[in-house]
Amino acid sequence: MAVSSPPFPKRADWKPPFLASPRRLDCLVIFGLLKQRKRRRLQSRPFPKEWLEAIKRNVAFFHRLAAGDQAEILRHIQAFLAEKRFEGCDGLEITDEIRLTIAAQACLLLLHRKTDYFPRLLTILVYPSAYMAEEKRQLQEHVWEEGKTTRLGETGRLLGSVVLAWDAVRSGAADAADGKNVVLHEFAHQLDFENFAADGVPALASGEQQISWHKVMQSEFASLRAADESGIPTLLNTYGATDPAEFFAVSVEAFFEQPHALRVRHPKLYAELRSYFNQDPTEYSSERTTCD
Repeated sequence: MAVSSPPFPKRADWKPPFLASPRRLDCLVIFGLLKQRKRRRLQSRPFPKEWLEAIKRNVAFFHRLAAGDQAEILRHIQAFLAEKRFEGCDGLEITDEIRLTIAAQACLLLLHRKTDYFPRLLTILVYPSAYMAEEKRQLQEHVWEEGKTTRLGETGRLLGSVVLAWDAVRSGAADAADGKNVVLHEFAHQLDFENFAADGVPALASGEQQISWHKVMQSEFASLRAADESGIPTLLNTYGATDPAEFFAVSVEAFFEQPHALRVRHPKLYAELRSYFNQDPTEYSSERTTCD
């Protein structure tokens, strides 16, 4: 879950919130170089055999990746686990199995791309199963409803954390083709936050990509909202009609879990996500479909 936001804004005119002094810039450059050196050192270490066995046992898509992609994702996992703190909630004890199952799914989003490992994320909170959280919902323009709701996961731009239900994490990892994956969904939000906003627009490489992204996402978001309002069945989870941030997260779930169907039914959306992630999940998907 992420904060609500206006329809997909153009990011070409975005400016940083402050201008850093030359000394601060020098410190940031040095810090960045030291961080990269530490990551390379971590990634050069042999991957523990028992860790690899846990990933193979729990994470269904890993078996289908090319050997080079498996090696890359294992390197990402080593850096990810070193930089993120895990905390158990409601008595859950954090184990290597939990950490690895979450990390492997999150790091799928990082393949083939230059990454800073979800830089706005510090802590991953894990509940044993679905948990209750306070929620405030707008019913009408000036009418709000407060109450508790059951959740499987959430995050927020200013939280610095991702919250996950372990049983949902485990079932999502075991079935890589049901279109539902709470880790992919919540970590897609973290990618969205990298440009200091929660607007369904992650940090994009160029102005041309920004223009194309805005055009396609705005159209697809409007179509999903119209389908949701009229009750038309959709491939994308209609929770994505909530706002652009949720639309991006829901689209990421479909891109990795149902890529064949998404490519056939939403070719422009698929093309944008393929360009952003620099990978084609149809190459390793276990999706059960006759779309091709």
